[in-house]
This record gives sequence, structure tokens and C-alpha cells, in this order.
Amino acid sequence: MTRSRYADLERDELARLVPELLLIGQLIDRSGMAWCISAFGREEMARIAIEEWAGSSPIYTRRMQKALRYAPVTPGTGDVVTIFKGLQLDIGAPPQFMDFRYTVHDSWHGEFHLDHCGALMDVEPMGEDYVRSMCHDIEDPTFDATAVASNPKAQVRPVHRPPRSSPDQHPHCAWTVIIDESYPSVEGIPALAQVERTRAASLLLDPIDESAGPGEGRADYTGPLLSDLDFAAFSHSALVRIADEVCLQMHLLNLSFLVALRARCDTDEQLREMATKQLVGVAGIAAERISRALGTDALRTLELHPLLNPAAYVEAQVTDGTLAVTAGPAHEDGAWISLCGPGAVRPLEAVVRAVDPLLDVEVTGSDSDWVATLVPRTEAATEADEVAVTRFSTGSAFAFEPRKSIPITPV
Repeated sequence: MTRSRYADLERDELARLVPELLLIGQLIDRSGMAWCISAFGREEMARIAIEEWAGSSPIYTRRMQKALRYAPVTPGTGDVVTIFKGLQLDIGAPPQFMDFRYTVHDSWHGEFHLDHCGALMDVEPMGEDYVRSMCHDIEDPTFDATAVASNPKAQVRPVHRPPRSSPDQHPHCAWTVIIDESYPSVEGIPALAQVERTRAASLLLDPIDESAGPGEGRADYTGPLLSDLDFAAFSHSALVRIADEVCLQMHLLNLSFLVALRARCDTDEQLREMATKQLVGVAGIAAERISRALGTDALRTLELHPLLNPAAYVEAQVTDGTLAVTAGPAHEDGAWISLCGPGAVRPLEAVVRAVDPLLDVEVTGSDSDWVATLVPRTEAATEADEVAVTRFSTGSAFAFEPRKSIPITPV
């Protein structure tokens, strides 16, 4: 196995990093969908978003279930608690920014509501049509697609949802989750089968070390559902695996996004341009948040960035002030790293300049095997337009707060 790049972080650093990574995953859409609206319009953007999430979330939801040992014994027979645990570890529902509150009635009946929906805060200023696209057109099929990873007989249905009657209306939305054998089984969309064939979908990562002693943290998420996950309560080994899995969620989401884009772009050049815009936008905000959370310099931030992780997926070495990248599974998939190299430095620039605007990146080599060196600038670089577009999201400056982790029992 390739050693995780997160393994050198301290446990408290990992506990700060994991929610950051979950939020960064949400911001992928804040970056990518802006350019989809520009190219294809609002309605087609909504279709792309549905295909993107439905083509990836069942894969990464099952991966996290297995990693933290809360997967159902028989695949496809998970209960409401299984579904809710999955949401707590999903880039589609980053903690606090998408503030899910859960109620469990029994194994087959539950509810959740959002006390705060950061995605709604981002979209509401754009008008009611955009709110309906997100909260109706996109949410209906994608919630079911996420639930199907646990049980194809699950249905997620709204109690109420935006548009809101007033800015003071809370909770922002509420939903029921019911599992019933009489319900028709939810089927995966065609894009799901394509993404399942990628290297990312079946990537092997180091198993969590379950030998941690008392006080070293939990190695799984067995037992009751918790109101808020206290990441500091997990072991170092578990946090490393969670961080790697969350980065893999981002890659899977992006690969599904590319499937949807490829079906709509007229040329390979248009596809690459739009994919690069998405990457540049999220790369800059991600670097800014990681550096702020951990106090890392530009090169260390690059090493910890989702662009280069997990290490088992992206072949790279950071030594002596340089980044050396070689062909690996991520290149085979056409993942983010394939958008970087000689003549394609904008994503790398977005990362390092978010930490230090007085840095540039020089890249030499071939398209898949190259070396990047950080070099000083004489004047501070201006922020890339794509990063500025992503910064429109309230998630770019969102601050996490301490929460108590309380077991949820059936009511």
C-alpha cells in the first residue's frame, strides 16, 4: 500500500482537516456549476448536477460504510441509521454548513431537517427559479440516489422546502426517510456504471488500525447515530482513512461531472476548458482553507490538497521545494491531475497563490510526468476569476464551531 500523505499529521490536525475537506467537496459545485449555467443555461445545469451526484454518491457512500464498519451485513439492507451516518460523512452534506438534524423513529422510519443550509444561502440571492432548481429538481433524485447505496427501498420525501415564505423561516427544509419493501427499488443511472469502472471507484486504501488502545480514539462508526460527529473522538488511523476517502469522494464526483459534461460539450477543447475552470476555482479556495486551518506554507498545502490525494491515487512526491508527478491511476481516469502539467499551470498557481500571492509555479516535463518548482514573483498576483466566482459561496469563509456529540435514540 502507498502511505497516506495525511499520516504525518497529528491527530488534532486531522480532526480539523476532515470537516474542511468535507466542505471543500461541497464547493466543487459552487465552482463548476457557474460555468455550466454560462455554457448551457439553468435547466441544463440542473440536469448536469443530478447526473454528477447520482453517478458518484452511491459509490463513495458504500466505501465509507465499509471503511468505518457500519455497512449492512447484507448489501442493500441498511436502515435509516445507516443512511444518516452516510450523510454525515458525505461531501454533499458537510457538517454545520449543511446543518442536518436527525430524528430516528425506528429502523425504517426517520426524519431530518436543516437548521442551516449553506447551499440555500448561496442560491437564494439568485432568485426563486434557481432555488427551485436546487431544492426541487436536483434534491429529489439525488437524495434517493444517496439512499440507494444503503437500501434501494428507501424514499426521501419533503415535508417542506424552499422557496421560503420569508428569510426568517426555519428550519430551511424538512424531509422524511422511509424504507418499505412495497416501494419500487431505486435504480442507478447509466453514468453510475461508467464511474464504477474507474480506478477511483475500486481504489484500495490502508485499512484502519483497530488495535488503538483506550484514549487513542475510536476506529469505526459502529453503535448509535450521533447528533454531530466529533472528529477528535476518532483514532489517528481512522482520521487518515476518512481524509483519504473524502478526497476520493471529490475525485469520484468530478469524474461523474466529466461524464455529464462530455455528453454536452461540442469539442474536447470545450470539455477541458470547463473542467479546468471548475478545478481552478475550487483549488484556490481549498488551499486557502487548508492553510488557514493548519498553518501550512504553499508547498505543504499543495501536498495536502485534494488535487494530490489520496496518495494511492495520485502518484507524486514533494521534496526539496519541488513537486514531482508521474503517471498513475488518476491519470488513467482523466482526473484533476491530468489537467495539470507543462503549459497547464493555472490549477497549481491557484493553489500556491491562495497561500502566498508572491509565488509562481514553473513546470517542466511531459503531460503525465513533470516537475513543478515554486518561484518568487516581484508583484502579488491577482486572484483568478474562477476563484473569485467560487468565493461567491458563503462556504468560502464559513467557520466551524465546537459541537457536543450526543447519541440519537429512537423517539
